[in-house]
Amino acid sequence: MTVEVPGHRYNATIGVELLERAGDHLPALARAETAFVVADPTVAALYLGSLTSGLEARALRVVHLGVPEGEAAKSMQTMSVLQRQLATQEAHRDDLVVALGGGAVGDLAGFVAATYMRGVPFVQVPTTLTAQVDASIGGKTAVNLPEGKNLVGAFHQPVAVLADVTTLMTLPDREFRSGMAEVAKYALTLDPKLLGVIEHELSRILAREPGVMEELVARCVRAKAGVVSTDERDRGGRLILNYGHTLAHALERLEAFAGRSHGEAVAIGMVFAARLAEALELAPGGLVARHVRLLASLGLEAEGRLPAADDVLAAMRLDKKYAGGLRFVLLEDVGRPRVVEGVAEDVLRASLKEMGADG
Repeated sequence: MTVEVPGHRYNATIGVELLERAGDHLPALARAETAFVVADPTVAALYLGSLTSGLEARALRVVHLGVPEGEAAKSMQTMSVLQRQLATQEAHRDDLVVALGGGAVGDLAGFVAATYMRGVPFVQVPTTLTAQVDASIGGKTAVNLPEGKNLVGAFHQPVAVLADVTTLMTLPDREFRSGMAEVAKYALTLDPKLLGVIEHELSRILAREPGVMEELVARCVRAKAGVVSTDERDRGGRLILNYGHTLAHALERLEAFAGRSHGEAVAIGMVFAARLAEALELAPGGLVARHVRLLASLGLEAEGRLPAADDVLAAMRLDKKYAGGLRFVLLEDVGRPRVVEGVAEDVLRASLKEMGADG
């Protein structure tokens, strides 16, 4: 399917065994000579060989650039190392940077591509569910600072996205469940019919059957592409895609990116947002319960121990949606998201305390 933003369009290809045929799904790259594949050791051991075969079929020389696993890769130090490796290898402006892995690698490699020589083309090859349904689409790239997540970044759209759902079979269960939190986000905000798919196909989803996973990924990509096409730079409608993420990013930062996974934090964040919507009487009663049922069916905890409310509120103020005050994406009902400004601090504190925060 096509993802289109002003001045740029690219295809997101979703299917099985795409890595070996990667070259078939790339656009014309007449002057590209080398593909610099950014991947951590685990992903490289699993998939670099297959992807290399697919890229070499397009007469591209493949160079692997190794990075640490997970959020640890998204640092200014790692970014600098990669940029210097590109310079040492004499990468030119038409060569490709290829992100092979999860969302962290995609964010990092995309930002390196955005900043090296003021921008070189890059390809997203997501191998986690979170990356396939969300992080690989839309052109957001970034690295973290000790003060917060994704605080240094750029918008840099890929030239192609290749989502091979067969890679999901090798994901650890926790990583797969984490990705399902993002699927749930799209079902709750933009594609309510997806809730029915999850409910009726739950056993096939949990078994990661390729046919149903293709459908889940495609529906999420279609939903995100529709939003991104009208708000590439995150100034309006795209904020909806951050449902549950205000609290989630705060938790990740307070836990030094070593506690809850991103999806686990998003699950908590969505329940928090549902509590706020009910407390503010924006949504009918039962919204929280519906969230909890959905997330529990996917093996995700809807509530859990939270840091002190003061610490959470301070961390949330670094959220990118902050604009003279905290802004939250809340639901008037399933499929009816809106951005709400000026939520009173006492309401925030009350909802945090209901979920186990101190103070």
